[in-house]
Amino acid sequence: MIVTMEAQVSMPLAHEKWFVDDPGAYPADWSFFFEAPTLLFAGAAVGIALLWRWAAVRFLPLPELRLLSPLARLVPWIPRILGIHLGVSLLSLAVDDAYLAPQLVVPDGVGGVLLAFAEGIIGIWLISGVYLRPAALGVVLLGPLGLVLAGPVEVLEACDLLGLALFLVILPPGRNAWGRVDVDPDVEIAALYCLRVLLGTALIVLAFSEKLANPELAAQFLDDYPAFNLFEVIGIDLADETFIRLAGAVELLFGLMLISGAAPQLTVLIAGIPFNATLFFLGRVELIGHLPIYGAMLALLVYGSSVRHAPMVRELWPFGRLRRETLTRPAGR
Repeated sequence: MIVTMEAQVSMPLAHEKWFVDDPGAYPADWSFFFEAPTLLFAGAAVGIALLWRWAAVRFLPLPELRLLSPLARLVPWIPRILGIHLGVSLLSLAVDDAYLAPQLVVPDGVGGVLLAFAEGIIGIWLISGVYLRPAALGVVLLGPLGLVLAGPVEVLEACDLLGLALFLVILPPGRNAWGRVDVDPDVEIAALYCLRVLLGTALIVLAFSEKLANPELAAQFLDDYPAFNLFEVIGIDLADETFIRLAGAVELLFGLMLISGAAPQLTVLIAGIPFNATLFFLGRVELIGHLPIYGAMLALLVYGSSVRHAPMVRELWPFGRLRRETLTRPAGR
C-alpha cells in the first residue's frame, strides 16, 4: 500500500482518533499489516519485548533503580491517586459530551444526557475517595454500554480505564485510612496484574487500530499536524509508510513491555517520554485522555520502586503465591 502524501513524522504515542475529523471514515486495512515490512517491524517489537523480559529477570536487581526507592513511600496512596486520575478523566469527558474517550460523542437526546450525567457522577464519586470499590464497579459497568454505542474496538482502546477500575475493585483504600498497607500478597498481585495487562492491551489495540491496521488514519493525522515532523528537523527523510510502521511497532513494544511487568521503573520512564512530549503539541484533550494512563504508569513506577512490591509487578499469573524467599525480603516502602 502507498500513502499518497508528503512524508511527515509524528510522536509515536499520540491518539490519532482524538484529533482527526470523522475517524470512522478510515476503516481497518489489514493488508498493510500483512506486508513484509510491517510484519518485520511487529516481529522485532515482539522479539525485543521477550528479550526485555528475559534480561530483566536474569540480570537486573529488584528494584532496578534504587535511587527511585523513596517513591515506594507512596504505595499506600496509590488507590486514592488512581481514583482521582480516573475520576477527573471521566468527569472531563462527561462535560465534553464524550464517553470513555474523547472521540466517542454521546448520542443526542435524553439518553445521551443521562449517559453523560452518569459518567460525570461516577467521576465525582471517584474523586471524592469515598467507597471507591462500588464507584469503580460503576466504571466497569460503563463498558457494556460502550460496546453498544461504539463497538468492541473502541472499548478495547479504552481498557486502560478498566485496568484502573479493576485495581480499585480488588484493592481499594482502607475505610479509616488514606491508604492500605498490609494486605494479602495475592490481592496486590491480582490488582497489579489487571492494571498492567489492561494498560498494555490498550496500547497494543491502539497500535493496530490507529497505525498497523489503519495506515490511512495515521497518514491523515500526520497531514493535519505537520509540526510533528521531527525526523525532518534532524535531516532524516523517512517515508510515511515507514514511520507508520515504526510508530505502530513502538506502541506495540511498549504495550508488551508493560504486560510483561519486567523492569517497571525503566519501562515507565522510557514509555513516559513520548506520552508526555505530546502534551506540548496537543494540549488539554491529550492530557485528559491520557490521565488514566499517567495514573497507571505512576502506580507501576511506585510499586516497582518498593523492595516488597517490585517482584509482584512482574508476576505473570495473579493467582499463584510469590516464592517464599521473595516475600521475606526486607520491606522497602
